[in-house]
Amino acid sequence: MTFSDTVTNTGIVQQTRALMRVDSTQWATSNIVNSTNNWFDRIFNYGVGIDRNFQLDDTNHTKLPIGTTNLVADQSTYSFLTDEDGNRITNITRIDVLNAAGDWTQLKKIDAKEIVGALDEYKKTAGIPQEYDLVADNVVKLYPKPIANVAEGIKYYFQRTPSYLLASDTTKEPGVANFLHRGFVVASAYDGAVALGLPNLNALALELQKEEGKMRDYFSLRNTDSKKRMIPNVGNNR
Repeated sequence: MTFSDTVTNTGIVQQTRALMRVDSTQWATSNIVNSTNNWFDRIFNYGVGIDRNFQLDDTNHTKLPIGTTNLVADQSTYSFLTDEDGNRITNITRIDVLNAAGDWTQLKKIDAKEIVGALDEYKKTAGIPQEYDLVADNVVKLYPKPIANVAEGIKYYFQRTPSYLLASDTTKEPGVANFLHRGFVVASAYDGAVALGLPNLNALALELQKEEGKMRDYFSLRNTDSKKRMIPNVGNNR
């Protein structure tokens, strides 16, 4: 579903106003942009949280969610705030470093709370990094800290924000499964109905619940090719 289609009136903008029963004067495109991007965030927040086996990404992004940066001698902490196109990085999923032989080595992810003793004493002698701690969503600390500078010696894999829609967009489609596109229309119409106090608010609320259900079902079903494991429930033996 394209963002705007004034010829067939099948775009998100046109369908939103049709559901609201308003025109462009009553509900501007900029308002629809805000609502669609808020729904984008909701999809990604939910998808990233529930679906750990797949790396959710917007198909409108032209480059893979992989970046490189320099290893700096004696620098242990590295921040990865945006990708090369300026999209905000929300989570680091993997770190590789270049070793002395020129080969990439995957770092083991650890948690600082599992380290016994003072953190400042843990692997404090510089060397080749072996582990990393995810200090924040897009900040990592390497153990041990690098002993030498290595150009583009860190390769990081990440998740990022979607390719948001703009008021000037026309043929651009949301970069998620087509199955989820109607949710952008319903969410936008619902927001508009709330703001304008429209009489069809309750009906739109029900439609929004359906779209939320479709979203949850979509992400839960994406895991159907994963191997299932039986985990014993040791907390409630009866």
